Amino acid sequence: MNTIRSVCVYCGSSPGRSDVYMKAGHTLGRSIAEAGLRLVYGGGTKGIMGAVADSAMRAGGKVTGIIPRFLVNREATEPALGKLDELVITEDMHQRKHTMFEKSDAFVALPGGIGTVEEIVEIMTWAQLGHHRKPIVFANIEGFWDPMMTLIDHMRAEGFVHTSHLVRPLVISRAEAVVAALLTEGASVDAPTEGVQSVIEKM
Repeated sequence: MNTIRSVCVYCGSSPGRSDVYMKAGHTLGRSIAEAGLRLVYGGGTKGIMGAVADSAMRAGGKVTGIIPRFLVNREATEPALGKLDELVITEDMHQRKHTMFEKSDAFVALPGGIGTVEEIVEIMTWAQLGHHRKPIVFANIEGFWDPMMTLIDHMRAEGFVHTSHLVRPLVISRAEAVVAALLTEGASVDAPTEGVQSVIEKM
């Protein structure tokens, strides 16, 4: 039985310098909706964030936006937020990340900045600690995440990643291939993916 019902997408609230990033956002959002999955994302209506959400909604998908109150007018517009199927406004970034984790069965990192890196690395950290087994994907558009993969390999080689068997992110170069890979990975998970509730509550 497949455990994937919702997909969290981390990505930039800016479009980046290449049109290929926005195109990947549109493709992934549409793919998530067409697969009958719910999109969970950071609530922004600009940049790649906006592309993912807009395409998911245009394809008839359900979208949950989770955004801290102080970012509502910085990363989004209120009229655009009103179009979301579900909107959660949190008091801070910590609550936002916690809520995104709870509502998601899998995680995808599209190109983005420091915030995107911080979010996906935290999810990998929780996996390394054994707190969850939810699939993780780096959407490696035009090799964007190559430096990250090199760094992770370097940390592993230098003896700083001691439980690498618990952290096995998929690295997929084409946005249109991400959802199929997630569904395949979700079907192979032989343990609940919800995480250990007592641990999650302390995060």
